[in-house]
Amino acid sequence: MSMAVGMAIAEAHLAAVFNKENYPVVDHYTYVLGGDGCMMEGISSEAFSLAGTLGLSKLIVFYDSNQISIEGSTDIAFTENVEQRMAAFGFQTLTVEDGNDLSAIGKAIEAAKADKERPSFITVKTQIGYGCPAKQGKASAHGEPLGAENVTALRRTLGWDSDEAFEVPEEVYAHYRELAARSADAQAQWNKLFADYCAAYPEMKALWDQHFNGDAAESLAADEEYWAFEDKPQATRNLSGVLLNRLKDRIPGLMGGAADLAPSTKTYLNGEGDFCKDNYAGRNLHFGVRELAMAGIGNGMALHGGLRPYVSTFFVFSDYTKPMARLAALMKLPVTYVFTHDSIGVGEDGPTHEPIEQLAMLRAMPNFHVFRPCDATETSAAWLAAVTSEKTPTALVLSRQNLNPIPGSSKEALKGGYVIDDCEGTPEAILIASGSEVDLAVKAKAELAAEGMKVRVVSMPCMDVFEEQSDEYKESVLPKAVRKRVAIEALSGFGWGKYVGLDGGYVTMNGFGASGPAGKLFEKFGFTVENVVKTVKAL
Repeated sequence: MSMAVGMAIAEAHLAAVFNKENYPVVDHYTYVLGGDGCMMEGISSEAFSLAGTLGLSKLIVFYDSNQISIEGSTDIAFTENVEQRMAAFGFQTLTVEDGNDLSAIGKAIEAAKADKERPSFITVKTQIGYGCPAKQGKASAHGEPLGAENVTALRRTLGWDSDEAFEVPEEVYAHYRELAARSADAQAQWNKLFADYCAAYPEMKALWDQHFNGDAAESLAADEEYWAFEDKPQATRNLSGVLLNRLKDRIPGLMGGAADLAPSTKTYLNGEGDFCKDNYAGRNLHFGVRELAMAGIGNGMALHGGLRPYVSTFFVFSDYTKPMARLAALMKLPVTYVFTHDSIGVGEDGPTHEPIEQLAMLRAMPNFHVFRPCDATETSAAWLAAVTSEKTPTALVLSRQNLNPIPGSSKEALKGGYVIDDCEGTPEAILIASGSEVDLAVKAKAELAAEGMKVRVVSMPCMDVFEEQSDEYKESVLPKAVRKRVAIEALSGFGWGKYVGLDGGYVTMNGFGASGPAGKLFEKFGFTVENVVKTVKAL
């Protein structure tokens, strides 16, 4: 549901950007097929509420209403008037009484297309297991195999003469060949339209290529203006906001927003307007307090093509986005998640808003990169990695509080982990940290060095990317011979074991946070130079 809304948003935006008079190069409908379970799930209400607000008139939803779920009749848990709910969201609502009446379905589609102001919701009443006398209209048709006997009865009821298991009549093949020919003709017409469009508007052809074929990796890596920041303490969420506004001109397909938190997550594209029913050309999306649907909409935008979507909320609320983030990883969609307020540094908001286990949760996901940068350089590297990823979603986990620039930070952050502050010769101990705790590690290293201990500091902004490096590189950063290692991170220590080993130590969170000024909380929970030094010496 939410991905379809994302695809409809992408169509509306790209049409507003590219279409010219007599040249509708972006002009298609987005169709959704959902059932009773889909309408029960909260994400459908989140997504359709936004779709109605945005007036996405090219979104057409088919509701396969058979009133059966796995446990039985939907009446045991679902008795609301779905059509009235959809009308309240701002949809045109239509009903087809017989799901086998193709003519009625066709007329409903035409009525949906005729409404230029609202998305459309078509209730199609059906019977589950239609054609199988023993199963039709019953919950047992939902997940149980029909069995040979019932399959034979189904064939007879539907007038299917053959008993061969996989035989398809020639008339079906002929029908699909006809559809393919019609589709090929439609594609040929569009190809000619697009060629004429490119000749008439060469500047739009260049913009189209930036949206659909752009490759910003090499140019961004060498773009000194992109990497330049003042040498002063800054919150990585603020740095991210600056970078987003540097990227918007370099990547015109960059588009996204926040779940009612853009002023806090710093994710507003200045001068680009808001995407709304009166301005589909706008690049700033207001998702409202709908984190789950927001993440699904981002997936749909990525699936559509031509856009580089990002979504944002507080890091603790990444819990709400997790199912759709997992789908992005599974479907290889390069959506960017901007998660701010990354630790107990949230302070007075208290333990409900202070993430603990979320970083470990996201790091555990296959094909999902999680960056927690320590300063401007690492934040620049994180955004570069995100917007140039082809098949992997990326989460940027950013601080609310100001972080000091680290002298040793560099573009090596693009490798996920690197030596940010070293000693001469072979180190006796290695401190490994991310984000706000890198500065703490550097300061603790200085104190240990003053006492004569050789210590290396490794910044680990992204474990996932570090694991993709060669064994030789990983050994150069974390030599196996150095067993004294301490992980420092103001979040759960779960997942650090592979780097600190059996002989290592942790300066991490072992419980939930508390309410109070950030500085006091870091001191309370042991994120101090004194405690890091003590932990190293105890190894």
